[in-house]
Amino acid sequence: MSVVVEPVARLIEAFARLPGIGPKTAQRLTYHMLRSPEGEARALATALIAVKEDVVFCTSCFNFSIGPLCPICLDPGRDDTRLCVVEDALDVLALERTSAFRGRYHVLHGAISPIDGIGPERLRVRELLDRALDAEARGEPFAEVILATNPTLEGEATALYLAERLAGHVGAVTRIARGIPVGGDLEYADEVTLVRALQGRRSIEEASDR
Repeated sequence: MSVVVEPVARLIEAFARLPGIGPKTAQRLTYHMLRSPEGEARALATALIAVKEDVVFCTSCFNFSIGPLCPICLDPGRDDTRLCVVEDALDVLALERTSAFRGRYHVLHGAISPIDGIGPERLRVRELLDRALDAEARGEPFAEVILATNPTLEGEATALYLAERLAGHVGAVTRIARGIPVGGDLEYADEVTLVRALQGRRSIEEASDR
C-alpha cells in the first residue's frame, strides 16, 4: 500500500516526465508546491495552460510566438540578408544572448536522425528551402545562411543535407566553428563560446574537409 496519497503521486509522476527531472527532484518540487501558498500553485497552473493555448509557431521562422510573426521577424532592424538555421527555439535564445548575430533565424525543431526515424520531412526543412527559393525569385537571395545545428552526428548530418540543397540558391552556406564542444548543445554554451563559434564560421565545404 502506497503511503503517498493519489493527487501527490500524480504530481510527482507529472514532474518526473519532464526532461532533466529525476524522481528525487520530482518529489522535492511536489512537496514544495504542497507547502507553497495556493496562489503560487494557481499561478503555475495558469501559466502552463497559457503556454499551450496562446503560444504558436511563427509563420516565417517557426520560433515560438504569440502572433503570426515572432518579435525577431517583426524587428525591422534585423539583417534580412543573413539567416541562421538552428535545431531548437532554445538555440535562438542562446545566440541572442551573445548579441553577435543580428540577422534572421529558421528553427528546424530537430535534426535528421535515421536511427530514430527522423527524416527531413519531419522537420521544417521544406519551409527553409522555400524561404531561400522565394528570396532568390525576388532577386534578393540570402547573402549567407549559417548552419548552427548542434555539433553532434545528427547535427552534422543535417548541416550537410541542408548545404547540398541550398547550394546555388544563396550567396554562401557557412557552418559555425567548433567553439561548441562536439556532442554539446547550444543552449548550454556560454556567451563567449557562442561568440567565438559565430565569428569563426567558415564555408560548409571547408568544414567538411576537416
